[in-house]
Amino acid sequence: MTKLRATRRALLALAAALPAPALAQAFPDRPIRFVIPWPPGGTNDIVGRLVSDGMAARLGQPIVIENRGGAGGALGAEVVAKATPDGYTMLLGGSGSLTINQLVRRRLPYDPATAFAPIGMIGSGANVIVVHPSVRATNLRELQAIARTASPPLNYASPGVGSTGHAAGALITQVLGVEMEHVPYRGTGPAMNDVVAGRIQVFTNALAPMQPQIAAGNVRPLAIAGTRRNAAIPDLPTTGEAGFPDIQAATWYALLATGGTPPDRVARLHAALGATIADPEIRRKLEDGGIDVEPSESPAAFAAFVRGDHERWAPVVRRAGVSIE
Repeated sequence: MTKLRATRRALLALAAALPAPALAQAFPDRPIRFVIPWPPGGTNDIVGRLVSDGMAARLGQPIVIENRGGAGGALGAEVVAKATPDGYTMLLGGSGSLTINQLVRRRLPYDPATAFAPIGMIGSGANVIVVHPSVRATNLRELQAIARTASPPLNYASPGVGSTGHAAGALITQVLGVEMEHVPYRGTGPAMNDVVAGRIQVFTNALAPMQPQIAAGNVRPLAIAGTRRNAAIPDLPTTGEAGFPDIQAATWYALLATGGTPPDRVARLHAALGATIADPEIRRKLEDGGIDVEPSESPAAFAAFVRGDHERWAPVVRRAGVSIE
C-alpha cells in the first residue's frame, strides 16, 4: 500500500508541475456525441458525417453520430442544450434549426440565448429552386405566371415547419406575389421523394440532395437563390439574373456545444473543425456538394453571424405569418 500511495503522490506532483496548456490537451479523452437534428439522407447528414470523420482523426477520439430529427430541428437541439456542458456533446446547427425555428416557434424547450456555445461555421450553400417536370416552367417568370392562375394553388415542400426550406418557400411566394400551399415533411429525403413522385410541384433546398434528381431529369432546376452561380451546376442562373434579386436563401451549417462549455474546450473543437475543413479532400467533397466552405475566424465571430442571420429572416417570417404554438 505504501508503494501505491507513493506512486499516486508522484503522479499528482507530475500533474501539478505540468503547465496549463499541457493539461488542456487531455480533452477529449473519450468519444464525443454528435447530434444531427435531421433524419439521415439530407445535406445536414452528409455534411455532418464528412466533418465528424475529419474531426475525429484530429481529436484522436471517435465521434458518434446520433440523428435526432423532428420539430424542425428542435428535438435534436434540445438534446444538446440539456447535455452536460463539458464539450462531449456537439450539435450540427444550421439556418433552419437555429434561426428559422426560433422565429416560428413560440415555445422552445430551451433558451436560445444561453442554450448553446458557438464553435464555428462549416459553410453554406445557396438553395436551388426546382419544380416537378409536370410544371411547365423553365424559369421563375414562367413559374410566377403559372402560379398566379393555378387552381388549386401549387404546393411547395419543406423539410419541416421552421426549416430554411419553409422560410425560403414563404419568401418565394412573397416576392413572386403568388399563393402556394406549404406541405411540411420530416426531413429532406421524404420531401424529395414526393417531389420526384409528382405529389409536390415546387421545392427549395440545398443542392447536394438535389443533384442526382436533377441529373436524372426527375426535377427541373429554375434558379439558385444566391448572389453567384454554383460551380457544381454552373449553367443554372441566379435568382438575380432571373429578375428576382430579393429571393436570397442559403442553408448554412455549423457546430455548437452545450451552453456553458469551458472556453478552452470550445477553442479545441474550433481548431479541430478549422483543420478539418481546410483539408483539401474534405473541402473538395463539400464543394462538390454545393457547399461554399466558410470557416469562422473565432467562436465569437460565428456568434455574431448567427445574430445577423436572425435579423435578416425575422421580417420574412413575420410577413408570412408563420408561427407554431
